[in-house]
Amino acid sequence: MTGADVRDIDPGDGRLATPSASLAPAWRSAAPGSAPPTAVQPPRSPAAEEWLESSRAPAGRDWPEIAEHLREGVVVCGPDGVVWHVSPVAERLLPEAVPGGTLANFDGWHAGIAEFTHHGRRLRTRRVALSAGRGCWYVEDVTEHLGSVDALAAEQARAAFLAVVGEKLGNPLHPDRAAAAVVRLAVPALAEVAVLVLAPRSGRARWWRAQRAGDDGPKVDQGLLAAAELPSSVTDSLRGLTPHTVDWLAEQAVEAGWLPGLSAADVCARLVALPGRDAPVGVLLVARPAARWFDEEDIDLLRVFAARAGAALTTALLYRDQAEVADTLQASLLPAEPVQAPGVQWGTAYRPAQAGLRIGGDFYGAHRLPDGGSVFFLGDVSGKGVEAAVFTGQLRQCLHALHRVEAQPARLLRLLNDALLETTLAHGQGRFATLVLGVVRPHRDGGLALTLAGGGHLPPLVLRSSGAVEQLPLSGMLIGVVPDPRVGQVTTRLAPGETCVLYSDGVTEARGGRRGTEQLGTDRLVQAMTGCQRMPAPALAERIEQVTCDWLAQRDHDDIAVLALRATTAGRPQRHLHAVPAPVSPASRAATP
Repeated sequence: MTGADVRDIDPGDGRLATPSASLAPAWRSAAPGSAPPTAVQPPRSPAAEEWLESSRAPAGRDWPEIAEHLREGVVVCGPDGVVWHVSPVAERLLPEAVPGGTLANFDGWHAGIAEFTHHGRRLRTRRVALSAGRGCWYVEDVTEHLGSVDALAAEQARAAFLAVVGEKLGNPLHPDRAAAAVVRLAVPALAEVAVLVLAPRSGRARWWRAQRAGDDGPKVDQGLLAAAELPSSVTDSLRGLTPHTVDWLAEQAVEAGWLPGLSAADVCARLVALPGRDAPVGVLLVARPAARWFDEEDIDLLRVFAARAGAALTTALLYRDQAEVADTLQASLLPAEPVQAPGVQWGTAYRPAQAGLRIGGDFYGAHRLPDGGSVFFLGDVSGKGVEAAVFTGQLRQCLHALHRVEAQPARLLRLLNDALLETTLAHGQGRFATLVLGVVRPHRDGGLALTLAGGGHLPPLVLRSSGAVEQLPLSGMLIGVVPDPRVGQVTTRLAPGETCVLYSDGVTEARGGRRGTEQLGTDRLVQAMTGCQRMPAPALAERIEQVTCDWLAQRDHDDIAVLALRATTAGRPQRHLHAVPAPVSPASRAATP
């Protein structure tokens, strides 16, 4: 680099040029016998005389020209601190440094390595000791270098922030948790206060706010506003309009109560929409002190953050909508508990093959009849999971409608078969079901009279008052396969205290045992029920489920369903089992002898 280059461009760019003889005078030195332009030449010491004498040698005369290739400026001082030589680069960086003067006015100059700001530039100096007490200072302009370092550090900080954003917003699948995470991440990385407003739903808009609250992290709260009360800037952003004027954003945020303790003149604010599927899912308002104005880099980072926040919120809202639909459908497909009937105690147990879905292909239920009796049923459809559950829903709806026109079990089962055939043929499903359907009525001599029809299902078991278990001889063909199936029918009577049990093949075909491949079977089920005649119907159904699960030992299984009906004395209140005794009042406890 030449002296001319130094005067025309910023130093430190690394350019080199071949020096010419005409550039040698640009190196300013205190020549022997001459006075400096700004100070009187001090008396020269023996060391200074030696230095000047060496500079007259051919090699000494070449070193100013060699120094012009250096990127750094060079300042040479004598033992007494007086400046002897100043290179052209140093002359540009330190115009106050002149031969014959001193460098005492520069802070940190005498340190080995120092950095300081001078005339708006960031300079770095380092001192090298020379012989005879002399010293040489190298001066470098590091303004651009430090700017690049700062820009790189800022970019790394932004990348690290966005990485944290991606990690934190990738987990919440609930809109409330996702919204709280968005405002919590925005403070203090983007602003001192962040407010997220979701798109209105049913005429109301929910908002979340995070405020910087010391070292404990941001403080998050939330609220609810009517859609008509939202600031106009928020309403416009939710419509997809980008605000071009930001002066009034702070005023609207203050009026909405989102910036407590602050005035519009104290803060600067920005508003950005959070993109959704078809329209913005919400808007994010950020505010910080007016002295920290949002520059272009801040706006770019805010937009990237808003895009990721919008994606997270859109996913969470979509998951919420799907979960609501799934819960509604599951509730409609779950087996309904039987309706209470005079003289009948019901007991049920249900465990689907896919526990996470809570629904399956087994079903049961009961409906009251106008004459005081009840029609009850338990069945199993082909398949598992959601498709099987949908088919059970169709079958239950058919039964709910058909029992109003036909109460005789065999004829009702044939009507159900015709309805299922019409439905399956229309949709090309080819599904079928097994079913036990019965009608129970109070017997005039006490107990219950049962009439049961079978459609290819396992025969019911009756637990007599003696503790013995009897299998009813009920048979029949599958429902939904042929137009006119053979339907079996049987009639029995339950004395008070006796129980009839209907169950699905998920009980008897449960595989377990020592090798895990042996079925539970009807014999083991009968053995588990024998002697349980004193058990209420709910306890007996739960016992059958527990015996089956113990046999499975947490292995995979088919849907399990149990329906038990126990004959009780008509008019006598039902006995309920309580896991926790009812609390006793202090007055009752004091009255107890």
